[in-house]
Amino acid sequence: MAFLAETDLRVSGGSKDKLPAATSQREPLRGRGALEGPRPALISRIRFQLPGALLVAGLPPFLMDQGMSWEGTTAGTVNTAIGIFVAIASGYYALRKISNFPTMREVGSVIPVFTVSFLAVMAVFFLGRFEYSRFPFVGGYMLTVAWFTGVLILAQRVRKRRFVLVPVGETRSMLRLAGATWHVADSPETLPGSCNGVVADLRAEIPTHWQQFLTSCALAGIPVYHYKHIREAITGRLEIDHLSENVLGSHNPQNGYRKFKRIVDFVTAAIAIVVLGPFLLAVGVLIRLDTKGPALFRQARMNQGGKSFTIYKFRTMAVGSARPGSRQDAITIDGDPRITRLGALLRKTRIDELPQIINILKGEMSWIGPRPEAVPLANWYQEQLPFYQYRHIVQPGITGWAQVNQGHVTDLEHVLGKLHYDFYYIKNFSIWLDIMIVLKTIRTMLTGFGAR
Repeated sequence: MAFLAETDLRVSGGSKDKLPAATSQREPLRGRGALEGPRPALISRIRFQLPGALLVAGLPPFLMDQGMSWEGTTAGTVNTAIGIFVAIASGYYALRKISNFPTMREVGSVIPVFTVSFLAVMAVFFLGRFEYSRFPFVGGYMLTVAWFTGVLILAQRVRKRRFVLVPVGETRSMLRLAGATWHVADSPETLPGSCNGVVADLRAEIPTHWQQFLTSCALAGIPVYHYKHIREAITGRLEIDHLSENVLGSHNPQNGYRKFKRIVDFVTAAIAIVVLGPFLLAVGVLIRLDTKGPALFRQARMNQGGKSFTIYKFRTMAVGSARPGSRQDAITIDGDPRITRLGALLRKTRIDELPQIINILKGEMSWIGPRPEAVPLANWYQEQLPFYQYRHIVQPGITGWAQVNQGHVTDLEHVLGKLHYDFYYIKNFSIWLDIMIVLKTIRTMLTGFGAR
């Protein structure tokens, strides 16, 4: 998150304007000359969580394998202990990385993250033909999951984000957001007490006395944030209102990760088409038996750079129910009567999206990215929504940040929210955000979240 220097403060006068009373939950602000920030509880710190896991989950399996004796240690025992430690450390590193993103539930990610880290170590054992003890290794995995699940549940109960709002401009809009405790500053005469930072609308006309307050906070070591940056960190949405904010040029994704992602996309898509081939053929046959018409549905969608391409999906609607080029027919509503019986199941489980593996192999799509819209819809959104074309700076994907957080939407107000999710993804384009989206997509497939 950016500091005070993100935007210049502007002076509107030297008098102290009378400000309306705050309507949020408030606590008295304590005057302090400096701020070290609220000290996190011990249970929330790395120095407790990681060493605790290494002791609780790594030591018992090692001792069980040794029979409570250090004599006669075998190579298999040493490899098992090293493997458990590596799996715990790498899994914890990944968990910390993805937990920095908004809407992330650390507890819900414990099982998938450590399952992957332990399976990766087991794969190294298998491919390298290293000796290891299976029972202690599995025991270490189960203890690791139990430890981090319990610790993170307790940490969530004691960890709170607290921010102080400067009552000028749009900062009061933050009071409606969950995810933090908000306190409106009563007076610029005293510095706030223990908090995570001071939030201000740095694009507003800030009176002189509040400018002095913000300067004093910065000098005292209290972080000062623009309210949009805190909103972004909590909601996972990046709002772009002005070209002067220079986000269009400064938030271009890194080319290095683009190339790496393309290689991963191609390799995994090639494997998927081979592994899932029989299943895809079976689904195609069921569609043909359920209703008349082809198994695959083809539609022109908007691609990276604003170009069009043909997307492939399993057909979930009756043949002839959508007119080519029609914006209205490109919109799917709740309980859409055009959806077939089998099509409803395919949409809910996202199986209808699997033929897009072909698009990934052709380089037209990625596994993860902003969802490509039908060309008539994309042209309409481009006319109605500012900066809509910016979402085409990266390849579209089968799943994405907007899909796992918002689901399927069609009206302009909600599409604008979806666009803000896409902007956030572009700004934070990274392997860690993609991993988090994969985890959320698995939840979506299991629950049917956002399906229509």
